[in-house]
Amino acid sequence: MEENQLSVKLEVFEGPLELLLHLLKKNKVSIYDIPIVKITAQYMEYLDAYQKFDMEVSSEFLLLAAELLFIKSKMLLPRHEEEEEDDPRRDLVSRLEEYQKIKKAAEFLKDHEFAGHYNFFKKPDLIEKKAPDYSEQAFDLDRLLSAFAVILDKTQRKEPPPKTSFSGIVGHEKVSVTSRANYIKKRLAKERRVTFEALFEEIKTRPALVATFLALLEMMKLEIVFVDTSGDEIIITKLRDGEITNEF
Repeated sequence: MEENQLSVKLEVFEGPLELLLHLLKKNKVSIYDIPIVKITAQYMEYLDAYQKFDMEVSSEFLLLAAELLFIKSKMLLPRHEEEEEDDPRRDLVSRLEEYQKIKKAAEFLKDHEFAGHYNFFKKPDLIEKKAPDYSEQAFDLDRLLSAFAVILDKTQRKEPPPKTSFSGIVGHEKVSVTSRANYIKKRLAKERRVTFEALFEEIKTRPALVATFLALLEMMKLEIVFVDTSGDEIIITKLRDGEITNEF
């Protein structure tokens, strides 16, 4: 057997690019400098060997064989100096690069196929969140009372003459604490958080002011609302739904 004659081993290759890479590796050449004449000859010998042993050669192998022969013919043609140098192997090299990347990724996935086969994970336990405890709300009651006194004074100055001046003409105004509690809940449902002053800004009469303040104190006691007196403004926020139980 001649030295340059291919030693035929009937290996099964997944595709024509796999066979081509095998030949390049066997000849110890880079994909960026393919000796196209030599590699084409060896590639064709492989296809002949398959046919001699009645092994089916797919159309993909034949298509690459035709491409190799075409590249070989282009490289053997003489080139004029004025012609731009364009390596006919460029497209083939690009495909070989992509194939190598895919092959490397496939090998990595195969090696790690059962990496977590014997790993078991416990499902997370459903832990019920403990309801917050607002039983010890820290607020400054004196500041709250002072703020209410300021609002009461402002409203009283704007208020028309007291209804006692019209005794016998009109009845005394009665304001339900429960109705004012509902008013506070509606404000908080709409605005989420309300300043102390804003809560009273729409109220025009002294009885309504007092009933609203009493309703707020009762709602604080029942932990329906939270009153924060730590900042520059007194802020009221909703804690939960609920009804007041005491009427005044």
